Amino acid sequence: MPRTVTSTASTAWKGDLISGSGTTTLETSKLGTLDLSWKARAEESAQGTTSPEELLGAAHAACYSMQFSNMLAENDTPPTSVDTTADVSFNIGEGGITGIALSVTASIDGIEDADFQRIADEAKSACPVSKALTGVDITLTATLS
Repeated sequence: MPRTVTSTASTAWKGDLISGSGTTTLETSKLGTLDLSWKARAEESAQGTTSPEELLGAAHAACYSMQFSNMLAENDTPPTSVDTTADVSFNIGEGGITGIALSVTASIDGIEDADFQRIADEAKSACPVSKALTGVDITLTATLS
């Protein structure tokens, strides 16, 4: 029987877009509150604040890693480790997310590279966050270590 689990985050923003700032809080886990700013979205060197794109990248990398590790285990080749990075591109002029580049490196005993690549690609399609982001171009580079 399907069961729905709801995770909650909240954001409080003060001021206009460019000079304003805010915080986003991980309500469900209570793991913390993070500072937000336009500068974090518009300048690659911004430190100390995060952006929706960085948070989306964290969610996508986590989801993909879990999906991939599960599919590898179902293939009787459970991973020793799975390390995923998600680079989320945001076009300021167009005001939109233009792509996500997933990069995964995994250590797995007893798997051929062709099977590794096939399962890595299948995991990209099966990952719930990837499914939620079907309007965005998602690429994958998978490396077997």
